[in-house]
Amino acid sequence: MKEGPIVTVLHDGTRPDAQLMRPVEERAEVRYTAADGFAEALRGAEALFVYDFLTTALPGAWPAADRLSWLHVGATGVDSVLFDELIASDVTVTNTRGVFDTPIAEYVLAQILSFAKDLPESQRLQRDHLWRHRESERIAGASVLIVGTGSIGRSIARLLRAVGMRVRGLGRRSSTDDPDFGGVGTDLHAELPAADYVVAVAPLTTQTRNMFDARAFTAFKPHARFINVGRGESVVTDDLVAALRAGALAGAALDVVDPEPLPPGHALWDLPNVHLTPHNSGDFVGWRREIVAAFAANFRKWIDGRPLDNVVDKRLGYVPA
Repeated sequence: MKEGPIVTVLHDGTRPDAQLMRPVEERAEVRYTAADGFAEALRGAEALFVYDFLTTALPGAWPAADRLSWLHVGATGVDSVLFDELIASDVTVTNTRGVFDTPIAEYVLAQILSFAKDLPESQRLQRDHLWRHRESERIAGASVLIVGTGSIGRSIARLLRAVGMRVRGLGRRSSTDDPDFGGVGTDLHAELPAADYVVAVAPLTTQTRNMFDARAFTAFKPHARFINVGRGESVVTDDLVAALRAGALAGAALDVVDPEPLPPGHALWDLPNVHLTPHNSGDFVGWRREIVAAFAANFRKWIDGRPLDNVVDKRLGYVPA
């Protein structure tokens, strides 16, 4: 048996890139497992790499985590792995903050342009062989409220400001001179009426769950669009559907939904002013390799006793700024 700590890698059937994992395997015993063998593979492990992005297996296997000291999540959001016993434990949790910042910002800009230039209608007209002149909206000068001021929100803010949009953030602390957002507010319902676009990117916490409800959608401008790249559970889905049908807002681009995946026959599939994508706003070509590389870099710090990158505040549910 290899000397060194035991590292368990929980995967979804696709194992991490072997070449990128080699430096980890040289200094640790690495156990690769899917959910069905997770508890057994976790026993005796000091580190856990969660490479299964939709797993719900950790609470059930937790009694086997008899030596665990570090858990690294191969994603930005950690709500799927945080539960009371883990939060109360001494286990350090880190995430893959930073890998998805730019791709998600690009996705948000793409959706804004798609709304403003009405690209879906242009595609429908082309399909029907119709040459119909239309006017489109400008995005320069339009106002954007970005709900969530973490690294992804900041990347979105910088990109949207670069194309001339007026950006404001919503977070836990107010500011009047933020380098990325300019201003940051703390009252969602006070900020919504001024926004032409609302981008939800906040992590899922007790404070953000169901924050976009009927009251929030009533505060939208009728021509405003809502873009959710955060968590589906931050939205009361039935309230969003009702608001879209009533014209309380002009459209929604949803990369995350509740429930997820969206079941067949759900109203969101067929609403003409909704753009749906399957939770892939950050999934660029090569994203899995970058996730593994980020874990391997953090592993080197962990095994050498150096401070880890992206340590999550388990009580808050995210990496503090």
